[in-house]
Amino acid sequence: MNKELKVTKSIDIFTSAEEIWEVLTNPKLIAKYLYGTETITDWKEGSPIIFQGDYEGTTYRDKGNVISFVPLEKLKYNYWSGFSGLEDKPENYSEITLNLVQLNSEKIQLSWNQVGFSSEEGLNHTQKGLPNILLQIKEIAENKED
Repeated sequence: MNKELKVTKSIDIFTSAEEIWEVLTNPKLIAKYLYGTETITDWKEGSPIIFQGDYEGTTYRDKGNVISFVPLEKLKYNYWSGFSGLEDKPENYSEITLNLVQLNSEKIQLSWNQVGFSSEEGLNHTQKGLPNILLQIKEIAENKED
């Protein structure tokens, strides 16, 4: 895993931190922006996290651990993906950190930071797909019905 390969993208969302946090942690909502992925975890620090489903005809079961869980502020986890082509061992896990920063009374910035890719191809795939994922998170959060 090349820890030098990183992606950081941010988006401004016009809703409450609670609404965004719900989109980031509710498995039913995660599936809407993460290619139908089923997310299984209890979100407790140190707990396992499983991402599973079917992507372009390939069944997958990726896994990792919740590293940090600070409600309404920060979510960090690591994960190993079978798509990486790498062996399932700790040094082959990527890390994703999601941060929420209140910019003003109506706007929150969501930042997605991902460190560690098995190849330039994996990095490019994430760089290409991440803007759309963030736009979907924004759309779901801003239009979520209570």
